[in-house]
Amino acid sequence: MKILLIILTIFLSSCKLNKVVNHHGIHNLENKSKQLTINESNINQIRKILGPPSSTSFFNNDILIYLERKTSNSKLLKLGKKKLIANNVLLLEIDSRGMLKTKEFLDQEDLNRLEFTKKTTKSTVAQESFVSKALSGVITKIDDPLGKKRGTLGK
Repeated sequence: MKILLIILTIFLSSCKLNKVVNHHGIHNLENKSKQLTINESNINQIRKILGPPSSTSFFNNDILIYLERKTSNSKLLKLGKKKLIANNVLLLEIDSRGMLKTKEFLDQEDLNRLEFTKKTTKSTVAQESFVSKALSGVITKIDDPLGKKRGTLGK
């Protein structure tokens, strides 16, 4: 009887009534994005409401990207796998004067409908050889700083 009470106490003490939700990025991104108006909000107001962007566009520095991701542990039957609750992206385009030009809010369903291209870019041999030539001296010094393995330095 005592063993049953001990096992029951250990099992029930590890149970939680409230779900644990892990947040990544900006909390309540959809509500905060509604506070921004096109051609009225400037970059300072955007940073005050949303903070620094999660990322900026690689090709165009005038696009700010804000992310929100919420996950929670699933039920005991799924052995603690993470369950995705929210996956939101906010894209803001800023004009040259610092004013909000366009905004686009994408939720989890919108992101699932996006199609990505399968095409890849091949690098040319000239670029690879330039990089390898530029780094070859550094690589040999890292591999063999005293030059004993290859006999490159004087004995």
